[in-house]
Amino acid sequence: MPDQPEQPYDGQAIAPTGGGGAYDLAMAEAETLEKGPPATPDGTGPDNKPRSLWSDAWHDLRRNPVFLVSGLIIVFLVLIAIWPRLIADGNPLDCDLAKAQQGSQPGHPFGFDTQGCDVYTRTVHGARASIQVGVFATLGVALLGSVLGGLAGFFGGAWDGFLSRVTDVFFAIPVVLGGLVLLSVVSSNTVWPVIGFMVLLGWPQISRIARGSVITAKQNDYVQAARALGASNTRMLLRHITPNALAPVIVVATIALGTYIALEATLSFLGVGLKPPTVSWGIDISAASQNVRNAPHMLLWPAGALAVTVLAFIMLGDAVRDALDPKLR
Repeated sequence: MPDQPEQPYDGQAIAPTGGGGAYDLAMAEAETLEKGPPATPDGTGPDNKPRSLWSDAWHDLRRNPVFLVSGLIIVFLVLIAIWPRLIADGNPLDCDLAKAQQGSQPGHPFGFDTQGCDVYTRTVHGARASIQVGVFATLGVALLGSVLGGLAGFFGGAWDGFLSRVTDVFFAIPVVLGGLVLLSVVSSNTVWPVIGFMVLLGWPQISRIARGSVITAKQNDYVQAARALGASNTRMLLRHITPNALAPVIVVATIALGTYIALEATLSFLGVGLKPPTVSWGIDISAASQNVRNAPHMLLWPAGALAVTVLAFIMLGDAVRDALDPKLR
């Protein structure tokens, strides 16, 4: 018997197709379920098509003053971390003991520290180590935690139970105490041991967030439709689940970035994080704490830079959370 024309789909006639075309049509229906019903005029783009979650979030972020302010601060910090000589021509290791603990002078607005080093130059150059630790630690934590937690949430079973017990063990380790123990046996002048320590103890939080997000996403109608139509696990994970489960991970990772910068400063203050001659806000704060009464400017500027940086990333995370959480709109 000749093939009969199929029923119209979305108001347009569909030409008769074979087995492969029927599968593509079915997958298109699953993707239509994933996108949801057509948006109202307030939720459409310039071409009158429904906006996705990400385009809708960007639409809100561009109008959020908290995002704009924090974004400008972060862009400035990243620029001076990459090219500190844009605003500080001096050498942070060039010191003169004759100027130790002296206050502000022409060309040296922040004064000098105990070794006679320019506090302004060290504060600017200290952004590189702090930003580097925060960014790479966040990327490592987000990648490792998302992969392990996402696979556990998707497959469940014994793997999910095993990962849950492992995360419980890591949650029981105090972060600062773990840093004191692990980093005290590592002798290195680079940032990588600190980054590795943060990834080692930081992935369980992201893992639990990713696990819960994947469990929620895989119960949606579009995932069930794709499964019923024979989509592979890889296709469901990459095409349907991952894009819709990333939002909570991005929010937590953005806020955690500021936390990792503060943690690096804490470990450096305690003497087990970054070590001289590396220039770091935590190292400068540790050196200034012993002379805070005689030369408060030594502590004020690196501590202020650290506080502004952490606050900027926390503000950015709050703005991203507000934009990606439909319940808050």
